[in-house]
Amino acid sequence: MSPLHLPLLELLVLLPLAGAIVVSRVRDSHRARLWCLLFSGLTLVFAVAAWLDLAFLNVTEACDPWDTVFRFSGRRFLVIDELSAPLLPMVALVYFLTALTTMRTKTRRFSFSMAMASEALCLATFACRTPWGIIALLTLGTLPPFLEIRARGRSTRVYVLHMLLFVGLLTLGWGFAESEGSGRVHSWWAIVPLLAAVLIRSGMIPLHCWVTDLFEKATFGTALLYMLPLPGAYAAVRLVLPVAPDWVLRSIGLVSLTTVVYASGMALVQREARRFFCYLFLSHSALVLVGLEVVNPIGLTGALCVWLSVGFSLGGFSLTMRGLEARFGRLSLTRFHGLYEQTPALAVCFALTGLASVGFPGTLGFVGIEMLVDGAVEAYPHVGITLVAAAALNGIAVVRAYFWLFTGTRHTSTVSLGIGIRERLAVLTLAALILGGGLFPQPGVASRFHAAQLILTDRAARHLDDASDLLPPKVGATDAHDSAPEHLDP
Repeated sequence: MSPLHLPLLELLVLLPLAGAIVVSRVRDSHRARLWCLLFSGLTLVFAVAAWLDLAFLNVTEACDPWDTVFRFSGRRFLVIDELSAPLLPMVALVYFLTALTTMRTKTRRFSFSMAMASEALCLATFACRTPWGIIALLTLGTLPPFLEIRARGRSTRVYVLHMLLFVGLLTLGWGFAESEGSGRVHSWWAIVPLLAAVLIRSGMIPLHCWVTDLFEKATFGTALLYMLPLPGAYAAVRLVLPVAPDWVLRSIGLVSLTTVVYASGMALVQREARRFFCYLFLSHSALVLVGLEVVNPIGLTGALCVWLSVGFSLGGFSLTMRGLEARFGRLSLTRFHGLYEQTPALAVCFALTGLASVGFPGTLGFVGIEMLVDGAVEAYPHVGITLVAAAALNGIAVVRAYFWLFTGTRHTSTVSLGIGIRERLAVLTLAALILGGGLFPQPGVASRFHAAQLILTDRAARHLDDASDLLPPKVGATDAHDSAPEHLDP
């Protein structure tokens, strides 16, 4: 395995941890936010550097030049590959922009130290390839929302029951899988618990009520940071997809497809803005799991592109709604608010990020959803039709919410409610990523195609069912990079 030029992966984990310790000792909320911005900004810089370093080395995976801290039993704990390389900057950017756009009215309610600790755990999870390491990190990652909900004096019963079930099933399933050994079809005792654990963590129906409960009882920022990186999808790629037989993937696809349609319909009829976003997010996160079920290069590439699109577009969409809540409180979707004249920049960002999430042409989400639908139609025609219908419902829900929030009347206020420099910076950054990724999609699509090739090759190498049917199509190439079709070749 090739080493990076600098120990960037260790810095990605240690820097937020150090930031959490420093911020926890600062009593003033304004200073705590400044320290959080410093540490999360440096983390973002190192995440981008790790991605560029991997691209400069021109290899499929790399590790730190020395693993002095994160090395257990002779195995490297932190590894960056083509799957995780763009996910690490995405996670770091979401955390940075969340801290950057936190208004003074919310700084006392939002725990910056807990956010930094959560960022360290999330980045470590996405840079981990060891199964037991992923399970341990996912378990620790459930603590920050629990601690916040309990600190706010709200009931944690729903959240705790679901997370205990998630951790227990994940541990049980991988324990059986490891005891049975690799290179064989695993028993139901191993596969079913892993399948159920992934569905619970991803919020798939009927075990999705904990997600709406989390958005209702925790702060918007904490719920956003816990859900948006899609760690459930990462667990599916690392733990389930390589060892699961075809019937498991079909089960994930069926449940996910049902969730896509159900959540899009629920988003269309919500009467409260935060619950509307919750169901919109569940619908889009389920799209990624649908793409994993397709198991062909185009569909899986589309799913990985949608993963990034969810991070950037719905990340910006949620930060816009968080900014609106900070100014006007919890917003209802049963009457017109007419907020456009007060916050035109937030209205533009709301429309841009919302339409990007449903795959509007010229935005980051368009190519990913198009490839996902193409791959789904190739495998199962009815799945593609259902995805198109769900995307239409999501688009209608976004436009409906825009009309309720920004049009229909005039909102009067004695103080200025426009965005400041920090929020303007966040809006411009997200707009550049969304539009740039939509107008120039080739580099991102090629990167996701290579990652999909490696995932399918790893799955085929484990000789599950018929390995020859799982290999991506070859066109006379000698490696995964050369086998990309001409229109995807970087």
